[in-house]
Amino acid sequence: MFTLAEVASLNDIQPTYRILKPWWDVFMDYLAVVMLMVAIFAGTMQLTKDQVVCLPVLQSTINSKAQPVTSGKADFTTVETTTGQGEASSMRTVSFGSTPTVTPAVPLSRAATSQYPPTESGQEPKKEQKDSSGRKTNLDFQQYVFINQMCYHVALPWYSKYFPYLVLIHTIILIVSSNFWFKYPKTCSKIEHFVSILGKCFESPWTTKALSETACEDSEENKQRLTGAQSLSKYVSTSSDEGSPSASTPMITKSGFKFSADKPMIEVPSVTILDKKDGEQAKALFEKVRKFRAHVEDSDLIYKLYVGQTVIKTVKFIFILCYTANFVNTISFEHICSPHVEHLIGYAQFECTHNMAYMLKKLLISYISLICVYGFICLYTLFWLFRIPLKEYSFEKVREESSFSDIPDVKNDFAFLLHMVDQYDQLYSKRFGVFLSEVSENKLREISLNHEWTFEKLRQHVSRNMQEKQELHLCMLSGVPDAVFDLTDLDVLKLELIPEAKIPAKISQMTNLQELHLYHCPVKVEQTAFSFLRDHLRCLHVNFTDVAEIPAWVYLLKNLRELYLIGNLNSENNKMIGLESLRELRHLKILHMKSNLTKIPPNITDVAPHLTKLVIDNDGTKLVVLNSLKKMINVVELELQNCELERIPHAIFSLSNLQELDLKSNSIRTIEEIISFQHLKRLTCLKLWHNKIVNIPPSITHIKNLESLYLSNNKLESLPAAVFSLQKLRCLDVSYNSIAVIPVEIGLLQNLQHFHITGNKVDVLPKQLFKCVKLRTLSLGQNCITSLSDKVGQLLQLTHLELKGNCLDRLPATLGQCQLLRKGGLVVEDYLFDALPSEVKEVLNQDTSIPFANGI
Repeated sequence: MFTLAEVASLNDIQPTYRILKPWWDVFMDYLAVVMLMVAIFAGTMQLTKDQVVCLPVLQSTINSKAQPVTSGKADFTTVETTTGQGEASSMRTVSFGSTPTVTPAVPLSRAATSQYPPTESGQEPKKEQKDSSGRKTNLDFQQYVFINQMCYHVALPWYSKYFPYLVLIHTIILIVSSNFWFKYPKTCSKIEHFVSILGKCFESPWTTKALSETACEDSEENKQRLTGAQSLSKYVSTSSDEGSPSASTPMITKSGFKFSADKPMIEVPSVTILDKKDGEQAKALFEKVRKFRAHVEDSDLIYKLYVGQTVIKTVKFIFILCYTANFVNTISFEHICSPHVEHLIGYAQFECTHNMAYMLKKLLISYISLICVYGFICLYTLFWLFRIPLKEYSFEKVREESSFSDIPDVKNDFAFLLHMVDQYDQLYSKRFGVFLSEVSENKLREISLNHEWTFEKLRQHVSRNMQEKQELHLCMLSGVPDAVFDLTDLDVLKLELIPEAKIPAKISQMTNLQELHLYHCPVKVEQTAFSFLRDHLRCLHVNFTDVAEIPAWVYLLKNLRELYLIGNLNSENNKMIGLESLRELRHLKILHMKSNLTKIPPNITDVAPHLTKLVIDNDGTKLVVLNSLKKMINVVELELQNCELERIPHAIFSLSNLQELDLKSNSIRTIEEIISFQHLKRLTCLKLWHNKIVNIPPSITHIKNLESLYLSNNKLESLPAAVFSLQKLRCLDVSYNSIAVIPVEIGLLQNLQHFHITGNKVDVLPKQLFKCVKLRTLSLGQNCITSLSDKVGQLLQLTHLELKGNCLDRLPATLGQCQLLRKGGLVVEDYLFDALPSEVKEVLNQDTSIPFANGI
């Protein structure tokens, strides 16, 4: 039996998930409870009162029948129950006719009756014979008890005995099937999350205010607002959309670079009544809703599970109805029993009555009626599941009733859950729609953001960069605080990972702003703000994932001087790398692209004649086509890094104004083409570092004006004398190669100021090295040098000396003669420095006002 507490616990699920229980599920739950009560009632009756009473069929009665009953076979199955002994003892004699019949079992009967007291065996039969009008059977009490129990199992149909238990099992299966999706691990977590979020959305003061000011407005005003919202272009500022009084300026559209003249009509109510705590709670709730939507919309497991359990219940209904209909007629009050115990009882057949037959038949008919109703509801549920497209939920009606025209439709499990909620109360979906609206969310975030980021807080985050400019870096905010545009003395503004960044007209106050950084930040600007940026902005950095994310207004900044583009510009997007055409950037001088190009975009040639510096960092992707370089006749600096170049491109030799060439981190093995650099009369800096160069050809002597040569991180084993014929050479970097000897010709480089040979195999320093008296930086670390000549004192301009990682046992005292060398510029082991004379250490430890420079 079930206790009241156990039955009550079944109702615990109702308060939590009632919003996901449509009327048919609730009705089926009630039907299941009624069926459960039928099963319990029938089972209780059967356990307490179920029995059969049997009387023998006399031989004369059998002979008088036209078709005698065949003994020994009973086409019935059994159900276990109990037989009352008190009532069976009262039917010891019965009458079937007027002719007495003597049975062959009298001796057995006498033997059985001899066990009872005399009063029962002697006096009672006389009374019975006196009062009875039927035929005597000569059966005693034990024989009646035996035959009643025997015939209960032999003659009674199995369905009559097991009916209550079958109803109980079927009902439990139906109950489990109805609520399985609430308990299945893959779905219950999503459902619990959905119910909790929906409850918070329903109670949120933000939705209460938003709906009270929008859903109850006049329908004609809503239609006008909706019509105006649909006329807005893609790049209209969201701040204007949200009803800011001063933000009615139209925005730039992406296609054609035209400005829309339509005034935004959409207007979102202000939420200034929300205090800080409510605003923070609503903001957190917006984030939960977004994450839940992203998690649930990628599958339709809940929908499939619900369909599956409905199909199971329908199949169960059909099965129960089919087999139950066949057994209705088997429940009968009268039954014929042939137990095959004639040697014990003396009779072959018995007529039995089942006292619960009428009650069971009525309960069965009631159960069939309930199952039929249950089955029709299941069929209706299937019709609802397959007739209505539950894989998508449209907020069209909500959009019409409110000002939130940008509520996105949802799909899959999220849509199914909202369809279920709709069957409970449509107000839930309306309130949820507010949290799916970007306008609503952005407005709330803007209010919260401006409340948090005040002018004083922003002023604390302003710093000075290496160029001594005032710089502000904002990262991962929900938007750009309004107080930013009150920092009128700001020079550099960096915006990083701000997806809803907007630049209003207030930026025109920032007269010192000339540099803007956008890191994965698709900024929208108003027309007035764009006019200001077009005239004042000089440097722009844009980091993006795809070229389509570059804001359209970037290509119209006619006074822009420097443009840095870092992102995906692969071959599939090369058609777009017309970069919406750069031809409008007439004053662009520096173009820096860090991407994965396979060729230089043709449309870059639109600004090629104006460029003075081009930097391409290809991140390991091979750059094949370089013919466009020939058109960059005014380029002064060219950097082609990580482009997998195997030789020096011939197109470079046409750049007559080239002064600096950087081919860092390529796959160049030979530089025989270096002879063609003789045509580049203005080339002063050549950087071939981080390649695979094995030797330097003698033709390098033809680059007469070369002042800086960088060959570090290659595979050089020697330095040819031709290098030291470059009399104008001021910087030579051959670090991290396999050079063993420094040629004595190094003394010819009288203008050499910076010499780096760190990370090689040098063991001896030629004395001619110390004739380069203009040396300011000398890097000799990580070699095999065993001694340092005293002539190092001749390097009076030396400010940086690196000796760490060699085999030195002492340092010369003449280091004290290097007037500009200080301890900070001397890179050696501590024990070598400590071994110096105290007067030398005192000189090296002196402070100096002369700026330290290492020249690189």
